[in-house]
Amino acid sequence: MRRPHDIIIRPVISERSIGLMEDNKYTFIVDKKANKSEIKKAVEEIFDVTVTKVNTMKVRGKKRRMGRYEGKTPERKKAIVTLKPGDKIEVFEGL
Repeated sequence: MRRPHDIIIRPVISERSIGLMEDNKYTFIVDKKANKSEIKKAVEEIFDVTVTKVNTMKVRGKKRRMGRYEGKTPERKKAIVTLKPGDKIEVFEGL
């Protein structure tokens, strides 16, 4: 079994994700192989909160150019986690 810190890679800090925090929804980049139940357990264990819903999506990599060189951003998996009313994740507060 994987550790929770191996499943949750990092939080997503963007204009949209900060707007979702008002609805008690938090966004994370997660391991590509993680499923919803693993993500739920990991968030509950790391942040000591109660998760009511988990939505996941795969984000394809985009093509990028730097002059004549072409590359691609890495593919990743995003999870939007909805918490029980009253619960908060302190890492995001103060943004």
